[in-house]
Amino acid sequence: MTVFDQQRLTNEKLRLDIDGLRRGIYSDKYFENVARVLESARTAGDIYAGKAPRPLDTDLSGVPIGDLRVEAQVFTRRKPRALAAGVDVALALLRHAAGYFDGDSFIETYQSLEVEAVEDGVWLDYDGQPDNVRPVLKIRGRYSDFALLETPILGYLTHASRVATNVYSVLEVVNSKPILFFPARFDLPAVQAVDGYAYWLALQRYNADTGSQMQPAVSTDAQAEWWGGLGGGTVPHSLIAAYLGDTAEAMVAFARYRPFGIPRIALVDFNNDTVGDSLQTLAAFWTQYRAALERGDAETQRRFVLDGVRIDTSPSVRDVSLGEGDPYGISPTLIRGVRAALDRAWEAWAVPPSLEETARAYCANVKIVATGGFDRARIEQYEAERVPVDIYGVGSSLLRNDSTTGTDFTMDVVRVEIDGRWHDVAKVGRRPNDNPDLSIVDLGAL
Repeated sequence: MTVFDQQRLTNEKLRLDIDGLRRGIYSDKYFENVARVLESARTAGDIYAGKAPRPLDTDLSGVPIGDLRVEAQVFTRRKPRALAAGVDVALALLRHAAGYFDGDSFIETYQSLEVEAVEDGVWLDYDGQPDNVRPVLKIRGRYSDFALLETPILGYLTHASRVATNVYSVLEVVNSKPILFFPARFDLPAVQAVDGYAYWLALQRYNADTGSQMQPAVSTDAQAEWWGGLGGGTVPHSLIAAYLGDTAEAMVAFARYRPFGIPRIALVDFNNDTVGDSLQTLAAFWTQYRAALERGDAETQRRFVLDGVRIDTSPSVRDVSLGEGDPYGISPTLIRGVRAALDRAWEAWAVPPSLEETARAYCANVKIVATGGFDRARIEQYEAERVPVDIYGVGSSLLRNDSTTGTDFTMDVVRVEIDGRWHDVAKVGRRPNDNPDLSIVDLGAL
């Protein structure tokens, strides 16, 4: 459930490998050891015979180890804050995979768990003190029933929250310009749904925080699956190659054969002549558009509106429109040159006076999309320099996991229940914590 739509993701949408989760194939082996030790202790009827190094102010002589109920808390330590994502997946794991095997039969025990969770999309503040964290999830129950789920729970929360927080970090510097979500090719297909959900969640959080109305734009249908959208896109370099390098001809074919709803955005760096190919493509579109305008053909007019040009110049080459000493790859200099050329393109078209304003607006309408190697720092620089980019495409940097973006989650057992009372048992340096955003979850409703 997100704080924005109050819709809970369930396994009908998530399609988790429930049998594999129950059998622990996704779990670190030491959690399997924990579960088996506690299950064996329960079967043997073991009673606690040790001596707690920290007094618990209660009689420990009759404590049944295998059936001991614990309180576990799940938290992250990304400073100064992280955007919570993946909570619904964690809850689905508890709902469908908490329990134990009795022979070949799996006995579900989610009914005996008491669970509190935040909603996806809340901020998790962290001041750098390990004993002062904000839990996203609290679980009370017999530890052996959910020990095997610790690894996948942490994995989903870590991955989704890191991507969501990274996306939000970029949104903070784009001045509400659209961000195309392009990391699909940089990770496994299996994570596209959670990645796209994390991106969508960050966008909803940003809109709620700033009053913006930015719309999601992902490149695959899988990335949109969890939030009910569809992927979108225009053309790759391979289509231009299939048209023997003629960008204008490839884009005319694209406009002719693809539906209206798909933006007409030309990829103009194939021949390392972004200005030349932008102008040729725009002129070819204008020819079709003007003819349709003059005969009153509204459908063809719609087909031949050039929505944008995308520049994805390799950092190893210098565009032919630039001179010696100008930068390689995509750069503010190159983008400014393309913008100026687009705005003046109509002047070379022999446009009659009656169509001059139409032609001028037609050219000015063409947006510039910049892709290739963009991250927060680079976008922030472009925006500070007022580089005329209208849309940014961002890919692998949104998956970044380093000293500044690490969003690792941890689960700690912090309390145990003895004779109806809860006692602190957190490891030294940790303690039970609270979070006002936690609320009770009915796993049975999932």
